[in-house]
Amino acid sequence: MILQYNLKQTYFTSFNNGFGYRLRALLLTIIAALSIGFSVDSLAADQSIQASAQKLKSEVVNLNRALFKLEEELLYPADTQVALFLSLKTKSKFLLDSIEIKIDGKIATTYLYSGVEIKALEQGGIQRLYMGNISSGPHKLTAVFNGQGANDHYFRKEKNFNFEKSNRSKFIEISLSDSQKIEPEFKFTEWH
Repeated sequence: MILQYNLKQTYFTSFNNGFGYRLRALLLTIIAALSIGFSVDSLAADQSIQASAQKLKSEVVNLNRALFKLEEELLYPADTQVALFLSLKTKSKFLLDSIEIKIDGKIATTYLYSGVEIKALEQGGIQRLYMGNISSGPHKLTAVFNGQGANDHYFRKEKNFNFEKSNRSKFIEISLSDSQKIEPEFKFTEWH
């Protein structure tokens, strides 16, 4: 037993002296080199994964765009499609609160505006209010506008517009513009 202890002590003593020190330094160098190699490989793998993810994201965006276009063509074929747009041509004489659109007496859409949306419209934006299908022939469009005019005068204005739907898409712009009156002017324009 004493012999075993002496052998162990001699082995550890010699390990801690010159040869052991060199062996430890060599092991630490190998470990460091491997960890650097793994981190370089890991970095390359991360970049490869990021590039693949970016490519996949781009493909998903393109596929989504194609699916949206196909959905539009299937849901709203050109021979039955009608689209309504809203634009504001005003210098803040009135504030639009909401709009209600009816086609042939049936509610097509309603919309309540936020301050940010009104600002966007005032800066030249155009909002698509409605897109749907209707049959060919004569139709009646009714737009009900709610808002505040000059001198904080509250208004609720209903405007009617008769149009003929043919076998082509129909696009109608509803524009609100300043007037000399308390309430704004409402105008319907057909796009061809």
